[in-house]
Amino acid sequence: MNGAAGPPTTRRLDELWARIHQLRLAVVGDFFLDAYYDCDPELAERSVETGRVCHQVVRTRRQAGAAGTVAANLAALGVGAIHAVGFCGDDGEGYELRRAMARLGLDLAGFVVCADRFTPTYGKPCHIDTSQPGAPVTQELERLDVKNRQPTPTGLQKRLLEYVRDQVGSWSGVAILDQANEAECGVVTTRLRGALTRTARQRPETVFLADSRERIGQFTDLCIKPNEFEAARALGHGGRPSPTASARHAAALSARTGRPVFLTAGARGICIADGDQVTWVPAIAVSGPIDPVGAGDTTSAALLASLAAGATLVEAAWIAVLAASITVQQLGTTGTATRAQIRCRSREVRRGA
Repeated sequence: MNGAAGPPTTRRLDELWARIHQLRLAVVGDFFLDAYYDCDPELAERSVETGRVCHQVVRTRRQAGAAGTVAANLAALGVGAIHAVGFCGDDGEGYELRRAMARLGLDLAGFVVCADRFTPTYGKPCHIDTSQPGAPVTQELERLDVKNRQPTPTGLQKRLLEYVRDQVGSWSGVAILDQANEAECGVVTTRLRGALTRTARQRPETVFLADSRERIGQFTDLCIKPNEFEAARALGHGGRPSPTASARHAAALSARTGRPVFLTAGARGICIADGDQVTWVPAIAVSGPIDPVGAGDTTSAALLASLAAGATLVEAAWIAVLAASITVQQLGTTGTATRAQIRCRSREVRRGA
């Protein structure tokens, strides 16, 4: 087991940024609407009928979440073209999601509007402090989830698959985000996962990177990015694994997939397994309060863009931990990390080494 050297130099980062700007990448998966309802707790009322608290919304925010967070981070990195492949409902949430995706500059030719599907939505009520500049979020309240709990129609699956087959030859890399907990109810069904596996096997020059909450162990022939708990479950283990156990799990999954594995372990960093070669890239400690929501998606975006631009496995992992260290400091939102921010953080880390 090896430890990685420091992060890439500014010169090396600039070389990769120049290539990233030329990339055409795709994000295939479950795009959610992140619907934020910012409430002023000073204005809270009691319902006359029920006596329950009525939170008073003073600001709303709409963002593309889940696969949309991966896409947003690719956009922040300056990727030349980003193709979104997925679906939403023909509803108000779908309108807001498509509008948020359009603001990111995504190509929506492969994004399908379906009258018989919900738009997956995370409703996020938050308390904010209106006495402070920008009214920052002080607390996230209980979330409201809208998800599809019926299988994705066969016709819709075929339509998405046909688009991938038609376009994959023009893509340098593909991020696969299987966000849905409910099997066969999201974008990445058994049919689509199998097709992506076959395509990855046939196109070794294209970078495929998969992230799945529940089914990471079902991917083969492409790179995967499990967290430490997902990797353990995929191999039939429970609990929080030790660093040594996580390294074993990463190596076992790499042997199973035949491709490199990037196992994320929170404050421990990223464990890279390429066959039986295992390397740890440490996480970057940051001060002040943190919000880890979306950090995994930031990591996926940084890994995909870096690898597609020609970074080594270790370089890509370093860029990923640099990017994640920036987004965890963005509270009450699923944040992004720009190239300038990553370059600055890399200099900080190198000076402190």
